Amino acid sequence: MEDVLTENPPPSRFFQEDLNNFVSPSEPLPSPFILFSNPKPELPLRPSLLIVAISSPSLYVFHSLPSKSLIGSLIIPEVPFSGNTVEPSLQDKTCNIYSLTSSADDKNSILLVSVQLHVSPERSNLVSRLLIGQDIIPERVVILDSVQSRNFRGRLSPDETLAAKLETSSEKEAVTSRVNLDYFPSGSVIDGLSASLLSRCQVKNIRGTLVVSWPEFGSNVIRFVRALLKNIVPSLDVASVNKELEKCSSRKDAWTESDLYT
Repeated sequence: MEDVLTENPPPSRFFQEDLNNFVSPSEPLPSPFILFSNPKPELPLRPSLLIVAISSPSLYVFHSLPSKSLIGSLIIPEVPFSGNTVEPSLQDKTCNIYSLTSSADDKNSILLVSVQLHVSPERSNLVSRLLIGQDIIPERVVILDSVQSRNFRGRLSPDETLAAKLETSSEKEAVTSRVNLDYFPSGSVIDGLSASLLSRCQVKNIRGTLVVSWPEFGSNVIRFVRALLKNIVPSLDVASVNKELEKCSSRKDAWTESDLYT
């Protein structure tokens, strides 16, 4: 006689997808949205340049710029506000939109987007639509991100600074370009929000450039980002960034203790 306690149970008569039919579907997440400081902004905004900072070095440089004004924030409902400070901090999980000019409605205005939170792959397309092509329709877009070693074909040395770019078709056809870098090597991969933003530029026929840098942290790559932004926007005041770099360089282990690494 078979021992019903020790014998292996018979295989289930249901497939996994059949079992899922008994589980109630999860509630859909609310869509991300932009909350502007002006209750009645003249939309869409049409800046001449939109700069999106995703990498830690570019976020550090953005945070150190004094001449910027907050005009709005991109809200992702599933990202909690708990832990955020009253004054802007690199430790906050936020996505703020700043203007470098006196009026965000000016056709020559420059907008900065500081992405200090993780955007999941499932939400990247929704976020990229909000930033490009709906409420904000820029003439040109520059995206700053880091190279992920897992997606790079080749060896990345932590002691070597690397930078490369990807461009949309309209940017390649443009007569002038302020981003003079080598193209990202073939066989390597860019994913996540930065890839979605660049694809959005391509679909909307907007001049778009994605600049990726390595390593993900360090004073050398911060200096590179600072110089790149100064080249893209010559009027940009980077004096405060220089002071912060000197301050951090004068202290032992300053980079590992700074907000950049939290």
